Amino acid sequence: MNGLKTVMLLSALTALFMGLGYLFGGAGGAMLALLVAAGMNLFTFWNADRIVLRMHNAREVDAGSAPQFYRMIERLAHNAGLPMPRVYIVDTPAPNAFATGRNPENAAVAATAGLLDMLDEDEVAAVMAHELGHVRNRDTLIMTMVATIAGAISMLANFGLFFGHGGGEDRPNPVAAIAAVFMAPFAAVIVQMAISRTREYGADKAGAEICGAPQALASALSKIAGPAAHTRNPAVERNPAAAQLYIVPSSVSDLFSTHPATEKRIAALMAMEGASRIVRHASGEHLEAAPHSPAPSSANAGGNRPSVPSSRKSTPGRSALDPNRWR
Repeated sequence: MNGLKTVMLLSALTALFMGLGYLFGGAGGAMLALLVAAGMNLFTFWNADRIVLRMHNAREVDAGSAPQFYRMIERLAHNAGLPMPRVYIVDTPAPNAFATGRNPENAAVAATAGLLDMLDEDEVAAVMAHELGHVRNRDTLIMTMVATIAGAISMLANFGLFFGHGGGEDRPNPVAAIAAVFMAPFAAVIVQMAISRTREYGADKAGAEICGAPQALASALSKIAGPAAHTRNPAVERNPAAAQLYIVPSSVSDLFSTHPATEKRIAALMAMEGASRIVRHASGEHLEAAPHSPAPSSANAGGNRPSVPSSRKSTPGRSALDPNRWR
């Protein structure tokens, strides 16, 4: 069923691509769009990991340059029954992570420096287990291909704004061409949402099983969701379709959001853990992960913002890549 859904969604994107080609160039434009879409699908299949990693200027790390982080991925991959993926770090303060690759044998996982600095060891492990869940569920290829094709549709629509009008029987109505410029990106986003919203729940479940700590993943989501949404992400600004690759929504408008509500994901994880709590914020009630330790910190007692247990706070001024931090 998952494979059939993937084929149907890719077919829908290809059909949309062809429709825009016909709108801007008649029958010849549709045929050209089909050839471009086929070539793009083939190219993306073999180069999915390189496309995404280059888009983020990710740098590869190993056991020598980031020993704790690398060994963590090694342990999680073993737990998941997966080959060891290549490991990358993206030097951006936006806290997020993603996975890519056409299959588990050619997978790569990446975390941002912002995420490694913000979370503790258990939470980082839970986030990376989520990404390995995408690899195990074979989500990474389709997510990357959709991002690539959706970006191409947006480019074609913008191209049509300048070249989608003129005379001739096979030439489109300029009003229709201009409408397509605005509608095509939205149609691509709808398809992205159909893919990502259900797959995030599946990756959350798989990640919780891989790391053995659904509460840690819930805690990580509650910590990074706000900062990720309010921190600039150049890769997403260049291609909003890339936002679907991340564990939490990035700095894009709600229109381009492809994730379920973080509160619902936390609730599902806490149901796996068997415990949850309602925290009252100034803005209203908000479901949030319960702390690992039974005794909450009193640092924020009496405040509206929920406290984070001291055992789960990052050491100020020290990177998660510091070998001494996780000892």
